[in-house]
Amino acid sequence: MILYSTKNPQLKANLEEAVFRSLPSDNGLYMPEYVPKVSTRFLEAIEHLSFNEIAFEVSKTLLNDDISEADIQMIVDRAFDFDAPVVPIEENIHCLELFHGPSMAFKDFGARFMASLMSYFLVRSQKEIRILVATSGDTGGAVAQGFHNVSGISVTILYPSGKVSDIQEKQLTTLGGNVTALEVDGTFDDCQALVKQAFLDAELTQKYNLASANSINISRLIPQSFYYFRAYAQVKHLGLPVVFSVPSGNLGNLSAGILAYKMGLPVEHFVTTTNRNNVVPNYLENGVYNPVPSVETVSNAMDVGNPSNFVRLTRFFGDEWEQLKEVVSGFWFNDDQTKAAMRDVYEREGYLMCPHTAVAYLGLKKYMNLTQKDLTGVFLSTAHYAKFLNVVEEALGTADVEIPARLSELLNKTKVATPMSTRFEDFKDYLLS
Repeated sequence: MILYSTKNPQLKANLEEAVFRSLPSDNGLYMPEYVPKVSTRFLEAIEHLSFNEIAFEVSKTLLNDDISEADIQMIVDRAFDFDAPVVPIEENIHCLELFHGPSMAFKDFGARFMASLMSYFLVRSQKEIRILVATSGDTGGAVAQGFHNVSGISVTILYPSGKVSDIQEKQLTTLGGNVTALEVDGTFDDCQALVKQAFLDAELTQKYNLASANSINISRLIPQSFYYFRAYAQVKHLGLPVVFSVPSGNLGNLSAGILAYKMGLPVEHFVTTTNRNNVVPNYLENGVYNPVPSVETVSNAMDVGNPSNFVRLTRFFGDEWEQLKEVVSGFWFNDDQTKAAMRDVYEREGYLMCPHTAVAYLGLKKYMNLTQKDLTGVFLSTAHYAKFLNVVEEALGTADVEIPARLSELLNKTKVATPMSTRFEDFKDYLLS
């Protein structure tokens, strides 16, 4: 697998180099030179396969020039002991639940596969690495869980102070060991900028083998494509074209869906749905990409004003706006609409959604109402509702919302985090110390 930089196609890397470098030296993003297709036989039999069997087949298609089939199987089985079930909500509307992993968020798929893949390479090379990761909510918890006590890896997580939920904060600040949390006095975009600058700093990269566990790392996108195939397998028997609605922040989740599409997954259309941070829906409407500072919303993991994976999304379509528009539509919804949808679906169907899931639900409903086609709609639930307890209780008008034991136990643990400014000099001094 050869990957190139989105800024300079002549700057290339193999899979291992791309996984550990995270970013090319020119601050672009790694993209595969060639996206192979899955076999027709695989798609014909996909409804009979488990999640891990699907993950193995997709991984083999992408990675078998770099890793043996036996080792791919080992990496997959070490990463995944949980599924991605599709749950019917109402007629032709289904929810893909991505919160059955250890941190109860979709980031578990990427983080655990990445940890397993990195561990495989580290055992071979006898290296040690330091992972830097910015989080707007769920990435931090998933990375903390996925990499906790993995030999040869230390993890530093940056998160925006006061802009993640209590449970999310506890997930990334209570593990200890090889996991350290920095509470940044700023936004997610500030956290992301610090991480990116660190990878371009010669002194830091000379002292440490730095890697990122954000969706800027190609090894996060690959496993996220698995659950699109798994979702298709579960709704294939319905015999209708499939539409996915993806709650979108940094666009890694949507980019992984497009990767699956480019590998041959039969998808009729994608809907990228956001909160008031609507730069991508605006781009899809008028062809102008205008990143702006993020604004705070109840769906905080999508509070991203300049999505890192935007360039990947457009590159999949040759940077042609018209081609992208044929496959992807974009909508956005405000906090009041989000909370109203959470309340409405709960009252009608008895189904609880986190705010990000509700945004995806709204986007799917809007697209299906506009097209008036016979479709199977699947919206992605990116986190368990209990991770956003305050928002859920406010939306439903009740304080009697059940919390899973593995989340409620966190609330009694002591947060350990180091305060950090948005100045790169301060962050660099911390890392060098």
